This record gives sequence, structure tokens and C-alpha cells, in this order.
Amino acid sequence: MRKQTMNRDWIATARTLSEALPYLQRYSGAVVVVKFGGNAMGDDDAMAEFARDIVLMRQVGMNPVVVHGGGPMINEMLGKLGIESQFVRGKRVTDKATVEVVEMILSGLVNKRIVQAINDQGGRAVGISGKDDDLMVCEADDPELGFVGRPVEMNVQVIRDLYSAGIIPVIAPVATGMADNETFNVNGDTAAGAIAGALQADRLLLLTDVAGVKNAEGDVITQLTPEDVEALIADGTIAGGMIPKTETALKALRDGVRAVVIVDGRVQNACLLELFTEHGAGSLIRSTAPRVPPQAR
Repeated sequence: MRKQTMNRDWIATARTLSEALPYLQRYSGAVVVVKFGGNAMGDDDAMAEFARDIVLMRQVGMNPVVVHGGGPMINEMLGKLGIESQFVRGKRVTDKATVEVVEMILSGLVNKRIVQAINDQGGRAVGISGKDDDLMVCEADDPELGFVGRPVEMNVQVIRDLYSAGIIPVIAPVATGMADNETFNVNGDTAAGAIAGALQADRLLLLTDVAGVKNAEGDVITQLTPEDVEALIADGTIAGGMIPKTETALKALRDGVRAVVIVDGRVQNACLLELFTEHGAGSLIRSTAPRVPPQAR
């Protein structure tokens, strides 16, 4: 009985690999920017699984670029230091003391943890921040937010150099200011969208702790146009934390990204399910009419 079960497992694995072939061919050479964040960042098993997915993407000829957040780790360190966090419209108010902690956690602890996880899975990863080679130059997003930046100038050649050399870039969303070389904290989704747009990426995957964009009945919408998104925001169906994610998606599309997917990062192998299977794993947003055969996603 055990042998029969093992044989069935092997056959299922072989069939899965065979069915993935058109998608592997479709994405060969493609640039895919992945925003990594949420609860998975604090779980060693989930981190290792994410790293395996990224290494596999690189192994089959894709050019993955990882952009990460780190809100829970920042909150923990600020608490230890007795620095109180305040938020305005979902964004962290960042004074001088806070931005120093943000840079330490994002560019140091979190970035290197992700790099190490990818390297442990056999990949070659290098961690940088938006300050390296002036990758991301910002101006203040809102006076109320302090040192929270909005990208206004992108210099992505360093990313191209890395993935052209077979290296997976892992990017912390910390940036240089246009005046006086200030350090700015940049929302992770915003940074990922700006980087994807500057790279003219084929896909931007925004990993989240929700299943995707939902309709008024609470069902996940698998494919949308920008017009669909705008209508859902206007009527209040898209609300709360999903608004900035969908707004990031719309801007990325305007900047030349072929498609954006809001992916449920809690699902095992979420990136691979989205890229290499017929049904995908989230809500796909793109400018062209979305109701097409799944293999064309």
C-alpha cells in the first residue's frame, strides 16, 4: 500500500511539472518584482518556503526582484526603545529617531535575514536598500508624516546588473532624499511599485495577509481592470488597507508594468501557484480586458 501511495505521489508531481511547462516558457527571462511582507516574515518555515519559491523562479530562467517590508520588527524595536509609534492614514509618522530605527531594522536585520534564507536554499542573493547607488530618491510624501518618502527618481541599473549576473536582489525600502541627503522610510508596497515600474516588469506580486480584492459579497475577484478597481473604490467595496495596495497597482500599470497581482501570501507556494498554474492565486489587475484564457495571464 505504501508503495502504491508513493507511486501516486510521484505521478502527481510529474504531471504538475508537465502542466507547468507552458508557464515556465511564458516567464523565461521575465522580470517579476515580489513585495514580501506580512506574517510570513516572522515565521522561519514560511520564510524558508518563500525563499525556495524565489530560488526556483530564478532557476527556471526568471529574474525575481524581492522588495520587503518589516513593520512588525520595527514596532518591536521601537517598543524596546520606548519610542511611541503614530500612524496617519495607515502610514507611520517617522521622526529622526524613528527613521534611524527603521533603517537599522529594514536594511540590517530584515534584509539580511531574507538574503540568508535565499542563500540557504541554494540561491545567490545580495541585499541592498533604496539608498545604494541612489536607487530610489525621494521627497517628503506628507508633512504630517515626517521622514516618509515618495519616490521621484529611480535609478535601477544596479538591479539589472545584479539579476544579469544571476544574483537575486533583495531591496529594503529606505531611500535618499533629494535635499540634504536625508534618509526616508518608504512604504513597502509603494517602493515595490516604483521599482517594478522603473524596470518595466512583467509582473508585480504584492503578497498580503488577505485573499485578494473582494466584491460586495465577500468573494475574491480573480481578474480586474483599472476601471473595475476605481469603481470599487468609489462605491466603498475596496476600503481600508486594500486602497493603498490597489492604488499602488494602478500606478505601476501606468508606469509600464504588464500586470499586478495581489496575492494571498498565507497560501503555501503562493508565488508559484500564481505564476505556474492555470487558476493563479490572487486578484490580477491589468490594463487590457482581463477575461481571457487563464494560460494568457
